[in-house]
Order: sequence, then C-alpha cells, then structure tokens
Amino acid sequence: MMKKDNIITERPPYSSTVRGALAGLSLSMLLSSLGTSVANVALPTLSQEFRASFQEVQWVVLAYLLAVTTLIVSAGRFADIIGRRQVLLAGIFLFTIASILCGFAPSLWLLITFRVIQGLGAAIMMTLSIAFIGETVPKEKTGSAMGLLGTMSAIGTALGPSLGGILISGIGWQAIFLVNVPLGLLTLIFAYRYLPAERQRSKYGSISFDSIGTLLLVLTLTAYALAMSSGRGNFGALNAILLLAAFLGVGIFVFNEAKSTSPLIQLGIFRESQLSVGLAASALVSTVLMATLVVGPFYLSRSLGLDTALVGIIMSIGPMVVAAAGVPVGRAVDRFGAESLVILGLTCIMTGSLMLSVIPSEFGIVGYIIPTVVITAGYAMFQTANNTVVMKDVPATQRGTISGMLNLSRNLGLITGTSVMGAIFAFASGTNDMTSAQPGAVAAGMHVSFGVSAILIVVALSFVLGNRFFQPCLERA
Repeated sequence: MMKKDNIITERPPYSSTVRGALAGLSLSMLLSSLGTSVANVALPTLSQEFRASFQEVQWVVLAYLLAVTTLIVSAGRFADIIGRRQVLLAGIFLFTIASILCGFAPSLWLLITFRVIQGLGAAIMMTLSIAFIGETVPKEKTGSAMGLLGTMSAIGTALGPSLGGILISGIGWQAIFLVNVPLGLLTLIFAYRYLPAERQRSKYGSISFDSIGTLLLVLTLTAYALAMSSGRGNFGALNAILLLAAFLGVGIFVFNEAKSTSPLIQLGIFRESQLSVGLAASALVSTVLMATLVVGPFYLSRSLGLDTALVGIIMSIGPMVVAAAGVPVGRAVDRFGAESLVILGLTCIMTGSLMLSVIPSEFGIVGYIIPTVVITAGYAMFQTANNTVVMKDVPATQRGTISGMLNLSRNLGLITGTSVMGAIFAFASGTNDMTSAQPGAVAAGMHVSFGVSAILIVVALSFVLGNRFFQPCLERA
C-alpha cells in the first residue's frame, strides 16, 4: 500500500488521468446540484400543464430532495461494500435515464415517481464524488479538489433557476430534464475512462448490507423532512406527529445498529471527536445559510422595496461568491491547513450574521450585500475545509459512508433551516402573512433571525475550538 501511495504522491498533481477523473467528479456534483434547483422555476408551468394545485406540483421538488436526503448514507455504505466505481457509474446512468423519463412523463404522478429515481442517482453522485477524492488526488491536494467540487455544486445551484427559465420559455418544461441527458452521458464517459479501479474489492464481499437499518433510516429521515416541510410554514398537529415519529425512529435505528453484525453506520465512529464535531458544525452552518434564502427575499422586497427582478439578481450574488471562492479557498486549505480555515470560515459567517442583525434599512442594498458576501465567502471556506478535515483520515472501506453522512448533515441543516428560520422570522415580524407585513416589521424579523444565526455559529465555533484545543490534552491524559 505504501508503495502505491508513494507512486500516487509522486505523480504530477494535474496529470491527464487526474484531470479526467476530476472532470467526471465535478460534472457529477454539477448535475446533482442542478437537479435540486432547476425544477423550482417550473412549478407554475407544471401546475398549468397538469392542471394541478401548488401542493401537488411542489412534490416534483420535494420528492427529489427527500430521495437525496433519505438515501445518501445508504448509497455511500452500499458503495463501500460493492465498490465505489461501479456504484457511481450506476448512479450516473440511473440519473440520466430518469432524466429522460422525467422529460417524457405523461402525468404529474409519474413525473414525481421518476424524480424519486433521479434523486437516488443524485444521492449516489453527491456522496461518491466526495468519497473518490481520496483515491484520485494526492493527499496534499485534497483541499483544492474539495474546493473544485464546492464550486461546481454552487454553480449548479445558481445556474438552475436562470437556465430553467430560459429552457421553459424557449422549448418547454421537458427541456429542464432532458438537458441532463448529454451532460449525463459526458459524465459517464469521463467517470468510466478515468476513475481508478477498486483496490480492496476482495474485502467487500464478506460484508452484508444492513437492509433493516437502511429502511429504518429512510423512514426516520422521511418523517423528519416532512415534519419540517409540511404545512407551508405552519407547525400543526401533523408536523408534531411526524417529528415524534422521527425521534422514535432515531431510537429504534440506534438500537438496531448496536445489535447488527454489519451496521449501516458503525456507532463507534462517533467516538472520533473530529467527525462528530464536523457533522454538527455542518448542520448548524447549513441551518444558518438557509436564513439568507428564506429571510433575504422578504427583506429585499418588503423593507427595501425592490422589484422581483432585482431581488433575483441580488439573491444570486451568494451562490456566485461560493462558486468564485471554491478553488482559491481549496488552495488556501492545502497551504495553511484545513483546521485554521474552518475557524476562519465560521468567524466570517458569524461576523456577517451579526452585521445583518443590527444593520438599519437606511443602508439599503449595499447594507445587505456586504454582510451576505461575508457570510457566503465564509460558507465556502468552511465547507471546503470541513469536508477536508472530516475525510482526511477516513479508512478506504468507510469513505462512502462518511461522505454520505457529511452530505446528510448538510441536507438536514438546510431542511431544518427552512422551517426553523422561517418560523423565527415570522414570529419576530409579528405576522405569518409576509406579503402584507410592514417594512419595519420585516426588518425587525430579519434582525432577530440573524441574531439567532450568530448564536448558532458561536455554538459551532465553540465545538470546533473545544475539540482543537482540548482533545489533544484528553488524548495525552
């Protein structure tokens, strides 16, 4: 193994093989992120096309997100057992075929079904793109590669609404799914041609897949996601029942994993403080990031009086900052160390949140853009560095599982943030009807929301700093 590692280290970091592999992984991340954001803009069109209500057509988006969130850990574990290369190729193929089916779906419910299949492919692509970094680039270049994947994810997220709008107006709603087909085929070619073959496949065959644990985790995550997303901002009895079911599901899942001979998630890995802190911080940061997406549009339109087009332009600045910062941040991680960049990124997010919690409306657009840039630049820094820290010393047989857990923590944070930050914003504004809220009330709601966001980042920062400074002392003791 050392010999192989030495050979990999001595290879030029940007050889044609490495570039080809990174191209395949980058396209995988781009496509899975694009699939998340591109369908949102099509909901009004789909509502007219299929003569369906908003509550019905929103499942086109929700089905994809639920599939990704609930299956992302299982996809990683399955890849660890079967082989990551084969599973990633299958995931890309599945995503591409599902995109064709979505484009020709004759009914809304078939479209939703095909979106679930597409989400399964996306879960595989998201998880294994990160997991493969350790096998495709030298260890000292991990940060740069993680930054590249972060850039592609941000580009996919930012490109979705604008690309979707152009395709729908020029060709039709089917085009937002069919555009994935040539990109999917190109991704498949790069992945097949350049991704390395499995090195330890002989060890995988003796490990069984935890089907019961997988089912329990899927049901638990589904209950939680529905509890956080149902009711369109109103937390009622159904939400409470689903949330209770999710908490019960966690208990049953943990009990099952403790007794399983081949668990989906080995509970012992949570004794590794680096992993536990990284996952917790990721969830908290993603929760805060959603505040910019949930609160921002209402503040810009109601308090600053901007029209829809200008709101859309300003809201696109955040993803553009993440996309632009990804590669430079990755290089900084390689040069200065991932742990330091995690702390700096959290500090930036906390600073931007504090700025938005006190800045008066009189500062106008500039007063909103500057803190948002600070937050999103900090997010790009944190995400790349945290992924690098968590994946740095993961054994080859667990890379898929840990990568899936990283993506899961991020998705759960986004889902939680949508509900929790929306509820805090509505409570602080004194109304659930934001379309008629007074500018001053909306501004007050934003100040409180980002005040809470700053507190959450302080909690994340305390986790990271505590682990960094106290864990070595505990190990020596």
